[in-house]
Amino acid sequence: MDADYVPPDNGASLRRNRTLNRPERYQPAAPLLTGKKERKPFDLWVVFSRIVTFWAPSILLSKCGGFPDKQSQQAWREKVTLCFIALFMGAIVAFLTVGFRPVLCPADSADNSQHFLHYGTSSGHLGIFGWQFEVFNSLPPNNFNFIDYARKQDGQDITNYFKRDIDIPSCQLNSIKQFAAVTQPLCSSNSPNSTCPLDRLTLQTLREYNLKNISKRVGFDYTDLGSPALKNYVVVDGAVLNLDPYIIAHPNPIQGDLLDKMIRNGLNSQGKDVTKLIFGKESTKPAMTCLIQKYYAGNIDKQTIGCFTADVFNYIMLVVILGIVMVRFFMACVFSWFISFRLAHEPTKPKKQRQPSTSQVFGRRTAPWINRNPTVNAINLDKIGNDLFTVLLVTCYSEGKEGLQLTCESMAATDYPDDRKLLFLICDGLITGTGNDKSTPELCVDLMHLEPEFKDPQPQSYIAVAAGSKQHNMAKVYAGHFIYKDRRVPMITVVKCGSPEEEGQKKAGNRGKRDSQLILMNFFSRVTYNDRMTPLDYDLFRKTQYLMGVTPDFFETVLMVDADTKVYPDSLRLLINCLCNDRLIMGLCGETKIANKRDSWVTAIQVFEYYISHHLGKGFESVFGGVTCLPGCFCMYRLKARKGDDDWVPIITKPEIVQEYSQNVVDTLHQKNLLLLGEDRFLTTLMLRNFPYRKMTFCPQAICKTVVPDSFRVLLSQRRRWINSTIHNLMELVLVRNLCGTFCFSMQFVVFMELMGTVVLPIAIILTFLLIITSIINPPADFAEAIPLMMLAAVLGLPAILILITTRKLVYIAWMMIYLLALPIWNFILPTYAYWHFDDFSWGETRKVEGEEKGDSHGGKDGQFDPSKVPFKRWEDWERNRLRKLRRQERQRQGAPYSNEQNESNPSLLDPYDSSSVVSRGSTNDIGQQHHFYDYNHTNRIESRPRQRPEFYKRHSQVENLRLINDGSSTSIDSYDTNNGDGRY
Repeated sequence: MDADYVPPDNGASLRRNRTLNRPERYQPAAPLLTGKKERKPFDLWVVFSRIVTFWAPSILLSKCGGFPDKQSQQAWREKVTLCFIALFMGAIVAFLTVGFRPVLCPADSADNSQHFLHYGTSSGHLGIFGWQFEVFNSLPPNNFNFIDYARKQDGQDITNYFKRDIDIPSCQLNSIKQFAAVTQPLCSSNSPNSTCPLDRLTLQTLREYNLKNISKRVGFDYTDLGSPALKNYVVVDGAVLNLDPYIIAHPNPIQGDLLDKMIRNGLNSQGKDVTKLIFGKESTKPAMTCLIQKYYAGNIDKQTIGCFTADVFNYIMLVVILGIVMVRFFMACVFSWFISFRLAHEPTKPKKQRQPSTSQVFGRRTAPWINRNPTVNAINLDKIGNDLFTVLLVTCYSEGKEGLQLTCESMAATDYPDDRKLLFLICDGLITGTGNDKSTPELCVDLMHLEPEFKDPQPQSYIAVAAGSKQHNMAKVYAGHFIYKDRRVPMITVVKCGSPEEEGQKKAGNRGKRDSQLILMNFFSRVTYNDRMTPLDYDLFRKTQYLMGVTPDFFETVLMVDADTKVYPDSLRLLINCLCNDRLIMGLCGETKIANKRDSWVTAIQVFEYYISHHLGKGFESVFGGVTCLPGCFCMYRLKARKGDDDWVPIITKPEIVQEYSQNVVDTLHQKNLLLLGEDRFLTTLMLRNFPYRKMTFCPQAICKTVVPDSFRVLLSQRRRWINSTIHNLMELVLVRNLCGTFCFSMQFVVFMELMGTVVLPIAIILTFLLIITSIINPPADFAEAIPLMMLAAVLGLPAILILITTRKLVYIAWMMIYLLALPIWNFILPTYAYWHFDDFSWGETRKVEGEEKGDSHGGKDGQFDPSKVPFKRWEDWERNRLRKLRRQERQRQGAPYSNEQNESNPSLLDPYDSSSVVSRGSTNDIGQQHHFYDYNHTNRIESRPRQRPEFYKRHSQVENLRLINDGSSTSIDSYDTNNGDGRY
């Protein structure tokens, strides 16, 4: 089977061509999390975390911090380090948002109308020492008329008409007194030939003349300096210097004066900028400050390098952020208007006659339960059509009776044939939820109409996702039907009851939600590959076949639902339609709505958040087939996908996915946040990484309702888990190079931006309110200052537009306003609390259990695991042992003496079970009584009268079992290995 096989696309969604796939970058193999990691003597992350927490020695953490072991101490150090990184990134964002422009472009050098009045653009103004003064109401002396000068040239410099002293400190350096431009006297009271008509340049003089400073500098353009009126003006470091006094006093070049030569070269150049010339010589460099203070007349009002850099950065951020926001918005609209309806419409029925579904999937020798008798008809793909066999998985922990019953009733009421869906409940331990009279397993079993043969199942062993002795777990399999109105749905309830050593303990059998999911995933993976089965797998195989009338390898999809979720009647059919319309889809989810949205203010603030995360976030990701998180409360995966007309590709049952998802060694903070808190997100990440050419999508027409936290304490605990798991899963997903797109136009870049945005949420909301307050006090004067407000308006306003043009439900506008009022909670309180609890791996207040204390966990290590307690055999080995037991019991019932293996292999002894009469599901009672005459765990031997076998096993006995039993190499049950060392592969 080729896991990378890409079936043809029927055009129901956006095509993903080779450009988007980037096959040259495909990286096979390396798992996200490996089983056992070699300890490196020098781990950079560990060293860095110790450097950051150098102020907290281990002895202090042990004595005062409540962290007695090294693992908890390291988790605390990593938590503090992650918080430090978040603070550092927040500081960078704050600097880029608030401090970057003021540093590069100070207020006095900014290019805008608030700081400069351009030369010659406003009448009635004159320049004095670089500042613009209004002269309309001036009181000039008899020999000088300010208004006449302003009429000749607005903004011209009249500084040199004032008497000024020349004892400027920067001009007193001995090294520069050799230059005439430095020692040149200006109009001053000490000059014998003074022609300065105005008094000394002081504030008192300006008041006497009634010259009003408008607080704006004189601005010049390089083109202005070419005019005849400014022929003696030069530019030094952005400052414009009026050298009229110097040139008038020295009309000819001064021999041996290097600075004079530079000035005259600048006056003859096109730009008149002598900055480079003066800075180019060490002897003239100190004279620059003196020249500016002595001849200053204004500034070049073009942007400085710093202001230009700041503006370029702002524009880049505007393009990137608004680009992402707008692309997400428009792509979500495209998905809502065009793609989603094409995916969910009723698929066409297959017309081509195909081979039986099991005849070519595994080959003749790999699936021994396949009928080899050509005279017996089997269900083929043509008969299955678009009604795929589906498992409805419900993971249960501490829910109440009402929630469990509501979920099961909604699943039973779905518009889907009852004989094509199997309700599959898994109870995670012997748990009694707070406020419940019965334990969760008892509540689940009470919902079933048990088959008489399955009323008292025996615990069966399997290997759990745990550490130490807890790897050995046992579970009971109850089989029956769920009856609701006129519906009769096959139902299996798996109750994890724990090993015998756990009897009487709190939460016996509890191994977590991930372990519950892996019971199903391991089972179908072993069925798909005919791998060795645990006793629990074999029990599930027989009872599933009994209830459904087909072997488990007919199942193609699994719908995962939480135990407090109500599924809409058409949801299952819509999800299956999507899978049938686009064979590239490997997983999808529907929309989750809130059932208790008006219970409290806590539920009210969540309504819009749920809506926008689906229709904007998942809608955008679905266009590219890369939804990054399928919520565990309502999602569907393919168990295997059809490859052509006669073959299959394992999807969620792929061994690489099962192996990575069943990680037992979870000893780092990163792994615990991935696998103990965010298993749903991590499973999605695994799927995207292992199948880069397939799709994860969203079906908005499929709807479910769930109960959300109605108290702030529970919401705080839930979002703490979600935020922390989101960050750690994004850290994994950002390393997946196979996501579609390239560079900034890729899902990988979008994931990176989402990761950065999640980390800096607290500082972002602070800056948002700071921006709003600042804009109210000082409204933006130009486009550059309005850029942050534009980005804020786009981020907050586009979701409202999305609501109006997609759903047209104005009520969501009201929910959005409630959500916006709660932004400080969403963006500051919840993330800050979550970051400080990076090392908290419990479910907190979300699922309370009666008698549970803080710190109780299913992840602790206790004792050593003994693999011999969980036998592993192939299906034919389990079946061979069962048939041998049947023959022994039949001989005992008939009074026949005990015989050896050769006599046991006599085909005549099987005659009573090889009746050719038609056997229905109602007559397959021997499967239900399997535990009475054969113990999978080899712990007891309870004899019972054998019953008639179903048609499937009758056919198998006729064709295959006789060959297996009579095989000379298989004469003894002891020759088959029941323990493979590690108990798994």
